[in-house]
Amino acid sequence: MSPKRLAWLAVLLLAAQTLTAPPAAALAEFNVRDYGATGNGGTNDDDAIDRAINAASAADGGTVVFPSGTYRSRTIHLKSDITLRLDSGATVKAAASGMDAPESNPYDAYQDFGHSHFNNSLFVGRNVSNVHFTGAGTIDGDGNLSTSNSPPSGAGNKAIALTECADVSITGISIRRGGHFMALLNGCHDVLIDNLRTYYAENGVRDGINLINSWNVTVQNSRIESSDDAIALKSDYALGHTYTSQNVRVRDTTVYSHENNALQFGSETCGNFRDIRFDDITVLGGGKAGIGIVSMDGAIIEDVHYTDISLTKTTTPIFMKIGERKRCPGSPTAGRIRNIHLTNVTGTNLTAPEPSGTTGGSELTSTITGTPAVDIGPDITLDGVRLTVPGGHPASDATRVPGEFPTTYPPRDYGTRPSFGIWARHVQGLSIKSEMRFDSNDNRPAFIVDDGSNVRLDVIAQRGAGSAYDVGVSGISGYAVTGANTTGGALRVRATNSTPVPGNPVSLYGEAESGTVTAPMQTLQDPAASGGSYVSVAPGNNSQTAAPPTGHATLTFAVPDPGTFTVWARVITPTTSDDSFWVRSDGGSWTSWNGIPLGSAWHWARLPVTYDLNAGTHTVTFAYREDGARLDRVAISSDPAFTPSDGPPPTVYEAENATISQGVVESNHAGYTGTGFVNGDNVAGSYVEWTVNAAAAGTATLTLRYANGTTANRPMDVAGALVDFPGTGAWTTWSTRSITVPLTAGANLIRATATTANGGPNLDHLAVTGP
Repeated sequence: MSPKRLAWLAVLLLAAQTLTAPPAAALAEFNVRDYGATGNGGTNDDDAIDRAINAASAADGGTVVFPSGTYRSRTIHLKSDITLRLDSGATVKAAASGMDAPESNPYDAYQDFGHSHFNNSLFVGRNVSNVHFTGAGTIDGDGNLSTSNSPPSGAGNKAIALTECADVSITGISIRRGGHFMALLNGCHDVLIDNLRTYYAENGVRDGINLINSWNVTVQNSRIESSDDAIALKSDYALGHTYTSQNVRVRDTTVYSHENNALQFGSETCGNFRDIRFDDITVLGGGKAGIGIVSMDGAIIEDVHYTDISLTKTTTPIFMKIGERKRCPGSPTAGRIRNIHLTNVTGTNLTAPEPSGTTGGSELTSTITGTPAVDIGPDITLDGVRLTVPGGHPASDATRVPGEFPTTYPPRDYGTRPSFGIWARHVQGLSIKSEMRFDSNDNRPAFIVDDGSNVRLDVIAQRGAGSAYDVGVSGISGYAVTGANTTGGALRVRATNSTPVPGNPVSLYGEAESGTVTAPMQTLQDPAASGGSYVSVAPGNNSQTAAPPTGHATLTFAVPDPGTFTVWARVITPTTSDDSFWVRSDGGSWTSWNGIPLGSAWHWARLPVTYDLNAGTHTVTFAYREDGARLDRVAISSDPAFTPSDGPPPTVYEAENATISQGVVESNHAGYTGTGFVNGDNVAGSYVEWTVNAAAAGTATLTLRYANGTTANRPMDVAGALVDFPGTGAWTTWSTRSITVPLTAGANLIRATATTANGGPNLDHLAVTGP
């Protein structure tokens, strides 16, 4: 590789790390006017531009300069080791005819025309590397780039098309009227898109950016506006093969799809997707979906995170679907969507952005659905998702049962959903910790989940004036519902052919140094570590980049109830060369845990896989992968809402083991922990009293788990404080109430006493945190 190309690669890497566009390198300049370009907007300048590109590439790296002017062009052919600098006032406009003819493609059947052909573009590059668009100028299709799947002869249909490319950046420029695609990249890697602006023009543009079969991509500080999908990750078969799309980062960007999807996976989904992050995204519109994930052609889509997303004017705020279109070689069966996490997603003004011409409908409920044979999940979490939807539906809509649409993917197929907040079907491992409200009274329930397993909802739901219930579950094996309506009252839960989760979710901690530690792993001391010690590899040992690794720290956990467990570790990972471990459970396959969030102080990080554990004894083993990573403490949890803390977990005191006055121990209502619960007599003065041992004096949090199947509040005096215990909707629906109290060192008596003639609720246990 030439020195100049190495310099460009170093500049690009630095730009990606510092979140700024790459600075201009000291490369020779090749002014297109010196090669015959007129810049007068009428004469075709593409031959002159090609000559300048050829000269810059032949010089082993140069900058092709477009000074202010309008450069009418047919197809421009990119080559490796070039920078195209469009100066302020410079515009490259597509010619009305004479574009390169679309190449033949034996794989046409697996995707539409626009995805299958690349030559008929304004800028085209095949197998190019070290190619950069920069400056403040514009690429403009000028209405001459077709948006049709059958473009006329001589017309182009893309502004930029790049295939099998590497080390590419698009920074600072603007793209207008890009035809079918503003920028299509297929089979490309190590890509930076920074401060790009694409503009909507009716009848002049469809998709914004398509990242197809691409990896190591960063899109940042940009504004992507389009008619069709704004930012889409896809995997078609146009190249005759696929690549795994991975390590894609989209951040600090505004997107707006006037008629389709703002942030979208698919619909072309032949290859797999993993390790995708969307952070700090403002969605101004989405005619179909704001956040859309569809696997239609067998793809596995996993390890996808959306954090700090703002949605407005999106017809369907969230849409996830597994389908069976099978439009890939071999007609693959249904794929998978799993390990998907939405955190701090807000949505308001959630109606179609273009009511007169939208392809999505006016407003549709967020939807998560698999197929009758393949559930979506596991590990689908919505945490801090707060949506205010238009509302306005009658209670009769709650009885609708949408059909199955295995071969199509638009959200509109399902019509009006039976719930206003989220409707989910064919799911497993779904956790929703969210708040749903409406602008106009809506008499449907807020949440409905049909057909699945391991579903946990901790939600706040606005209640319609004529709604029959707030949360509905049907055909769910293992569900738990907690939360309240927006006025603080208990949720009304309708459960049909469903079984609750047995007992509480399990969260367990273990000290790394208390496990079995084998050389070259060793125990070392640090006052800041939990317990004063931690585990790390002895100095002088090389990194282990392949399994099976040597040097283990194995922790044993006694799991009381089965579940799907996340694994967290309290670590120090000081640099990118000291940030990884190998991890496995119960002697299974090793997971390479690389890229742990960096930090020179102790911090918690979550393993990107989960383990399904039955009740019993299980092991989790860590081995060093890079020699500077340190391991202090490990937590495992089957609670989707679990976040580890540096303190110990709460101590649980079962009600059936306490002192009981005017009450009995029963086990006829499912969902309790331990061996039963206490049903107090319906009299004032009945109580349950626990002896709580505190290691030191201080303030503790008392959390009582209870069920109240009536509509009446059943208040109790708890340690001298009056605590309300409102109805939970059913005697099998358990909730919690918490207060803080001072404790003395040693034994403390904590009594919960009924204060009305109705008595207290059924009490399951008391959990004490601190002091």
